[in-house]
Amino acid sequence: MFGTVVVGVGIAGLARIRDLMNPMPSSPSEHLKLLGFVSRRSFGNINEAKQISLEDALRSKEIHAAFISTENRSHEETIRMFLEAGKHVLVEYPMALSAKAAHELWEMAEQKGKVLHVEHIELLTEEYKQLKKEVAGKDLVKGTLHFTGSVLDETKSGFPAFSGIARLTWLIDLFGDLTVTSATREKQKDKNYSRMTVHFQTADK
Repeated sequence: MFGTVVVGVGIAGLARIRDLMNPMPSSPSEHLKLLGFVSRRSFGNINEAKQISLEDALRSKEIHAAFISTENRSHEETIRMFLEAGKHVLVEYPMALSAKAAHELWEMAEQKGKVLHVEHIELLTEEYKQLKKEVAGKDLVKGTLHFTGSVLDETKSGFPAFSGIARLTWLIDLFGDLTVTSATREKQKDKNYSRMTVHFQTADK
């Protein structure tokens, strides 16, 4: 069995705990054993998974891999700590707030002989697979992708482009490399409202 720890217990972290505690039959997850979870908040236990300290997770010889499901801004530091401790790492997208940091982390993982895997789970959903089939072989003339959500704490999630970067990855996966041609941002603090509008161009304009 491969010992694992989940770091962060937001929506993604709780889903990780649930799936590791109840793996699909005959799936690779059956070879993973959840040995605990790490959180800044005090929970005790969640679904029979026990809370452990970050220090214990880093020191434990029984933990071979960490699943990082924290806010975007803390990904880089947490990945570094677990790679330094000799653990494999799976991290929710995006891995870091800059391409430079991401390349440094991949180089570090390679030097340590560890797997560093970034998972963009939305690209694995049936809805996305269907969308990809629908656009296959078609030329993009013009299109709009609009999505909404609650206003995020930028100190934790990073600049708004990072809050929405998962959706931008949809577009690159569907239509190839994109160039930003313009971007604007509107904020209304009194209404707790923020909107970012970005225009992209494909490689063939």
